[in-house]
Amino acid sequence: MIKLNKVSKTYRTDKVETLALRDIDLEIRKSEFVAIMGPSGCGKSTLLNLIGLLDRPGAGSVHVDGQPLDGRREGDLAKLRNSTFGFVFQSFHLISDLRVIDNVELPLLYRGTPGAERRRLAQAALEKVGLGARMEHYPNQLSGGQQQRVAIARAIVGNPQVLLADEPTGNLDSKMGEEVMDILLKLNAEGTTVVMVTHDERQGRQAGRIVRVFDGQLVA
Repeated sequence: MIKLNKVSKTYRTDKVETLALRDIDLEIRKSEFVAIMGPSGCGKSTLLNLIGLLDRPGAGSVHVDGQPLDGRREGDLAKLRNSTFGFVFQSFHLISDLRVIDNVELPLLYRGTPGAERRRLAQAALEKVGLGARMEHYPNQLSGGQQQRVAIARAIVGNPQVLLADEPTGNLDSKMGEEVMDILLKLNAEGTTVVMVTHDERQGRQAGRIVRVFDGQLVA
């Protein structure tokens, strides 16, 4: 489904050049749950950003559903990103002055989905993560775990093929972290491909496969 061929990424400033990833060969199959693990600063989040088309490789190629993305315009990549991927981050990135239901509707607003359909899909996504009763609340009225569940609902409201999660339990206590993991595992069991960056070995072992990164390279 997603394939990276000899992908490298270098970040440059006026004085410093940092090689973030080097010669990455990786294939993620449909309906897999892949955990990306490794020490801080090893390139995990950079790898996730390349998989999700949030960044472009400096060398090598990225394929989605067998199609190479080299040379695609940013507008085309944005459309593909919006239709294929959902994103969950360590920080919830909810808009504080919008109700929960409005936060979840946002990706559909960008797609031009009609209002009534947006509301129906957002309600269904919130029900799926167990927050159907919190639709009219604001983010600051929710616990950290509940806010992350809202973020997951927002990520899945457009029925993405792939859910990318960057340290989704990093700001949560163990109980709330387990709740979030249970949701990710359930979504995967229903057919959603999940790629998760994590430092937590126990959570990594719950995935179907662990990909380990060290100093910008994949290691066995």
